[in-house]
Amino acid sequence: MNSNESMLTRSATWLTFASAVAIMLSIAAAQILLGLALAAMLMSGEKIRLPRIKLALGLFLLGTVVALLFSGEMAHGLPQIRKFYVFTELVVVFSCLRVMALLRWLFLSWAGVGSIDALRGYVQFAGKMQQAHAQGLSLYQYYVNERITGFTSHWNTYSAEEMYAFLMICAFLFFSPTARRRTWIWVLCASLIAGAILLAETRGVYAAVAVGGVYLLWFWHRKLVLLLPVAAVILFFASPAMIRERFTSFLKPKQEDSNSFRMIAWRSGIRMIEAHPLLGIGPDGPKYHFMEYIPPDVPKASLPSGFYEHIHNLYLQYAAERGIPVLLIFLWMIGQILWDFYRGVRGSPPGRSDRRFILHGGIAVVLAVLVEAFVEVNLGDSEVLTMFLVVVGCGYLALELPAEETSLPRAAVQR
Repeated sequence: MNSNESMLTRSATWLTFASAVAIMLSIAAAQILLGLALAAMLMSGEKIRLPRIKLALGLFLLGTVVALLFSGEMAHGLPQIRKFYVFTELVVVFSCLRVMALLRWLFLSWAGVGSIDALRGYVQFAGKMQQAHAQGLSLYQYYVNERITGFTSHWNTYSAEEMYAFLMICAFLFFSPTARRRTWIWVLCASLIAGAILLAETRGVYAAVAVGGVYLLWFWHRKLVLLLPVAAVILFFASPAMIRERFTSFLKPKQEDSNSFRMIAWRSGIRMIEAHPLLGIGPDGPKYHFMEYIPPDVPKASLPSGFYEHIHNLYLQYAAERGIPVLLIFLWMIGQILWDFYRGVRGSPPGRSDRRFILHGGIAVVLAVLVEAFVEVNLGDSEVLTMFLVVVGCGYLALELPAEETSLPRAAVQR
């Protein structure tokens, strides 16, 4: 390798790192950096690499193209084809970030940015309290439709990004040997991010964080799992009234809540799947045909308030857009990720290591994504999808890097 190639390789590595971190601040900046990382990687002559899910991922993308070709509405589905660019994040991460220390610092950077984003959310929350008071509305009534967004454009995106950062920093604290130095900094970051997740009041993320958190606790200190019901009760009664109302809205929704709207969305999605089981109605088809599939017993003139351009369930969305076979391919890919990561954990030496931290964190994130996917099309959001691909790419890298490099992070940095 000549000096020019070496410079390009280093550039590709740091541009990839920057893109993976910048996604929490600006999607435009992250995608520009992604493009530069791709260009540097290709010019450097580095081998383009993909993890073991490449077959399932390729079939998923191919199934999306086939669904578009048979939809008869090419223009409607082109945004989903353009979104293929986001999947190149997996390519650059898996091809360029070849040192364990870089993976560790990537997730610690997420924790740092997530903490700053949490502080921004706290300031936004204070402002929304003032706005609700000025309009003479109860905070809950006003806030459900005006929640904090941090650096993002929507509270769902904000909540999901903070969820990724929270689960990965918890995995770091539980399983990484490096966490024993300056622990208080990372505990502070986790606490700030957890507070922001609570204030964002995204119930799907509440459930997702609970599942991912229980998984991490189970493999860190199983006895603590038994205390979770007590901790949940204390958290509930110690929370402000607005947070308690949001928790109780799972079972006792108010007029402002989206429970009835989601039921209509899910029933509409099932009708789309029944009508087009093999190829779906086309990528982004629900956006243009949603009203055609509203159940006949639901009066269209008095629909509950809500966003009627997607199905608010990732599994139904993929099946309705692209057909049941594409949904099954997606589930196969997710299952393979979970199996590969779990097998990697089982095969790791006992004790703390960065490999265990990244693999346990990756499993927790995937489980959380699967839970939230029941109530949101979460991976349809480019920011959320990008962070998911970063976690997956880093997990597969952790499987490949030498065990001794994992156990001795300082040596990895020196190398």
